[in-house]
Amino acid sequence: MRKLFIILILIFILLIPFVIRADELEDITNLLEISGKELASTTADYQKVLGQLSVIKQKLFVLEAEIKQKEIEVKKGEQVLDYQKKLLNERARIYYKNIGKNTSNILSLLMAGNLSKSLDNFFYQKTVVDEDRKTIVKIVLYIKNLEEKKRILEEEKVQVSNLKQEADKQSKELEEKIGQIKEKIASLTARQQRLIAEKLASLNISRSASSLGRCDSDLTNGRDPGFGPKFAIFTYGVPNRVGMNQWGAYGRAKVGQNEEDILRAYYNFDSIQGVDTGTTIRVDGVGDYSLEEYTKRVYEVPDSWGDDGFASLKAQAIAARSYALAYTNNGQGSICATEQCQVVRSEPKGGNWERAVNETNGKVMIKNSSPIKAWFSSTHGGYIFSSGEVGWSGTDWTKHGTDAPGGYGNFSDLNNNAYDRESPWFYCDWGFRSEYNKTAWLKPDELADIVNVILLAHYLSAEDKEHLYQTDKANPVGKETWDQERVKTELRSHGDQVFNSISDGSIGVDFGYGKTNSISFSGDAGSVTIDGSEFKNWFNLRAPANIQIVGPLFNIEKR
Repeated sequence: MRKLFIILILIFILLIPFVIRADELEDITNLLEISGKELASTTADYQKVLGQLSVIKQKLFVLEAEIKQKEIEVKKGEQVLDYQKKLLNERARIYYKNIGKNTSNILSLLMAGNLSKSLDNFFYQKTVVDEDRKTIVKIVLYIKNLEEKKRILEEEKVQVSNLKQEADKQSKELEEKIGQIKEKIASLTARQQRLIAEKLASLNISRSASSLGRCDSDLTNGRDPGFGPKFAIFTYGVPNRVGMNQWGAYGRAKVGQNEEDILRAYYNFDSIQGVDTGTTIRVDGVGDYSLEEYTKRVYEVPDSWGDDGFASLKAQAIAARSYALAYTNNGQGSICATEQCQVVRSEPKGGNWERAVNETNGKVMIKNSSPIKAWFSSTHGGYIFSSGEVGWSGTDWTKHGTDAPGGYGNFSDLNNNAYDRESPWFYCDWGFRSEYNKTAWLKPDELADIVNVILLAHYLSAEDKEHLYQTDKANPVGKETWDQERVKTELRSHGDQVFNSISDGSIGVDFGYGKTNSISFSGDAGSVTIDGSEFKNWFNLRAPANIQIVGPLFNIEKR
């Protein structure tokens, strides 16, 4: 009976529904069909397709795990199958034997002298026969169910394998296309990269919150360029988004985070420790000071922050000491007194800042037994980047993350939740043209020209791309700069779409990473989607005056 009980338990377990839902496989099939069509499109947002394929692969991973578990179940079932077949034969033999007994008992019942006892015996024998019959049915159903499971399992393995092959095929094709895009982006010459850097430098963007002016944002100043409709590209944050976000630290302090909470949000370090405060820090062009006297002369954040965000000043003091010690190799070298290092003046700053310095006396962030080079800047635009992500050497004390209580799903989340959202440079269209009331707005045909330039650049050699610089300045290599009409003529010769006017634009954003992946435009020639980094580079080379995009995350506004 014990063996029979165990077998029946196994039968119950293995009769539990086993099949992968058909809608899951159909869903994956449909997703692959959609991504396949997008891959074939010349205007696809490949980063979006990359995300879709990632979702598909995750679904397939789950299904593969389910199939492996089912294979284990089937093997367990096969291990008891032989015994169950023997049990079936035995039960069948007993069943027919008991049927015979039951038939004899009917005759005995009719001829019995003790009718009550004979009835009890008859119904007992009938119960035994019924139980035998039920057991036989269960075993037969178990065997049938096991065979059906094996059949379904093989079908599912084939389906999942085929879907996985298709996903791998699309991933490979996607990698090749993204590689081609990256190659086109990387094809900028050293001269072009230098020109972009020089144009950025011409904006004189402050990296320090203490010297931060106001972004003359064309969304808030109310100035009219004198034309419409109009477009502008707005960047989130300022350059050097590595380490502590000063305005973000202020926002964190205002919601109750202490200095260590703030610093751990922006850096990876082992501990905050006290160090020798007698170390001499030599400041180029200013003087030599002990570590604490040096820190009292750092002018990096507004003193007024101490009134409602004092922890941000304490965090800045610890970061300033850490940076100075790491930069000078514990006083062996010197440090500059500008934003290229950290802003230092000959007179102590005093006020809330001096109180923050005193309350954190000698404290620095330590990683692997050494102070960390605690980079920081005024406004990150809602994100934190590691040093390797901005083209610097990779470090283990910098990190990547979203600078908010939670993640972002859209621009509204970013604008409402980022800790540095109060910064006057959080969201800005950089640059201006005096002839258009000192605004950075572009006309629909000017934006169309930048789109045409990007499309044309795909066909040109590095040498011919030298014709595509901004038209309101002298060509930096002495060549002819092609104007709007010449760019259109060249583009038509390659049989590509040519825009005379842009009517609308939209952005594809990776809100987890903090980067504009793509930008899409609609106009008189239809629509086109351009890689975000490629658009940023060519926009900065072609846009008039000093108008430019200054970071990885940007948005387009139309008015």
